[in-house]
Amino acid sequence: MKRIYVLSVCILLLVLSSCKFSETIHIKEDGSGDMSFSFDGSQLMQMGADSMGETGDVVLDSTIVFKDYLEAKKDSIATLSEAEQKQLKALENFKMHMLMDPNTKKMVIDINTEFKDVDELEDMYKVLSKANELNDKGTAKTSPAGNMGVAEGTEVHYTYKKNIFKRTVKVVDRELLEATKDSLGDSEMILAASTYTLNYHFPKKIKSVSLKNAMFSEDHKSFTAELSFKDYVTNPESLSVEVELEEE
Repeated sequence: MKRIYVLSVCILLLVLSSCKFSETIHIKEDGSGDMSFSFDGSQLMQMGADSMGETGDVVLDSTIVFKDYLEAKKDSIATLSEAEQKQLKALENFKMHMLMDPNTKKMVIDINTEFKDVDELEDMYKVLSKANELNDKGTAKTSPAGNMGVAEGTEVHYTYKKNIFKRTVKVVDRELLEATKDSLGDSEMILAASTYTLNYHFPKKIKSVSLKNAMFSEDHKSFTAELSFKDYVTNPESLSVEVELEEE
């Protein structure tokens, strides 16, 4: 499980430095598609972070297929509570790729999944948290995402019906959110320097997007919007999005 350990170290360092997060969704005509979540910590490598963890000068290029991992750990997982088993099973359709290359100063982590219906999608940061919680026995321990308040206290839901796509963020624990804001301290400037980019692609032309800074593709079937990661942490509801597509 060395890969999971290194992932933990990566994430903890990523949240201490400005970095780039992105969420990409492709939706097909039948409502199926794929989703990916990634963050680029290459700036850390350029700052000398290539000495982090246990990789040394070795290039780490690793892919984790969670379905295979869960199958290998099924006996241990069977001893967990029903709630814990359900949490881990939610990872079944995800794959994670991690690249750390001290030579090119590149550090990128990607998580991706395919879906049959948009309603199946989850908050990808929570998925990342679940992945990081796995240890040799397949049990849940600490979560760096939880430590920084990201995803905790909020719920993200996706829907796509009658030419309307929605990414809805709901605060379910206002007290926890306020505690997160109060505890930011010096990290507030770091979060403000980091970005969270949405890249959404649709089977039809876009009629309107609720985000004012959305940049459209030439065919008007996709858009990109770069947001502040500070808003993701302190004002998560600002990342709610509604997209209306044109009738054909």
